[in-house]
Amino acid sequence: MKYTNSIRSIAIGSFDGMHIAHQKLISQVEAVVVIERNGGYLTPGWKRSLYVEKPCFFYHFDKIRALSPEAFVAVLEEDFPQLETIVVGYDFAFGKEKSGNAAVLKQYFSGEVHVVDEVMYEGISVHSRTIRAYLSEGNVTMANRLLGRTYRIDGTAIRGQGLGGKALVPTVNLNVMQYILPKDGVYATRTLVGGTWKKSVSFLGHRVTTDGSFAVETHMLDETIEVESGSEVWLAFHAFIRENKKFGTLEALKRQIEDDIVACKDILK
Repeated sequence: MKYTNSIRSIAIGSFDGMHIAHQKLISQVEAVVVIERNGGYLTPGWKRSLYVEKPCFFYHFDKIRALSPEAFVAVLEEDFPQLETIVVGYDFAFGKEKSGNAAVLKQYFSGEVHVVDEVMYEGISVHSRTIRAYLSEGNVTMANRLLGRTYRIDGTAIRGQGLGGKALVPTVNLNVMQYILPKDGVYATRTLVGGTWKKSVSFLGHRVTTDGSFAVETHMLDETIEVESGSEVWLAFHAFIRENKKFGTLEALKRQIEDDIVACKDILK
């Protein structure tokens, strides 16, 4: 880690979501140390770095989980030879079987340890698990407030059923990996294609009216955009519109989609 030689302050945590509590820690330091795990992501892997204008360094949990608190601190001091300050959250735990906390960190680290108190938003303690719970309810409005930004996912464009452009509305179908997805249903979204965020209506869930398969698909409002298979596409979720439901005919589904588009235009105007 030759790029760490000049870094004097770091924040340590999993930082899944890079939400407003995480940002409070990060605002106090020069760099971010991410403890990377597998799965359950609001922001997978390196994509955390998209939401912070500071260098991010990653330790995979599986590589450090057996280290004692003292051994982990020794690794940090070796990797960051000029380290003077570590910032952690009030509930920070580290070391084998989470045997270390902020008090233990202060015991083994030769520099200063700053502990950031619990961050609240309208009486709600800000945690990644809380944001995941809101997403599972379709409450992207509250999830976005705790994140301090719109919840975003990305995926690659894939071939869909072929029904959209013929019988319904044209959509871009996505293969999404790793992310926690919001509750099944229809959302007012913005879609990033070709470097531009487009107003859109998006669906995720099982296509119960047609083939029953799971899909994540988005329709750009008032314009038709051709997206090549394999292209990267981002979705930003602004509001929940309605539940997923089965329609008796494609015509009935099309009428509902037209209503969804009107609702989205009103929200995103």
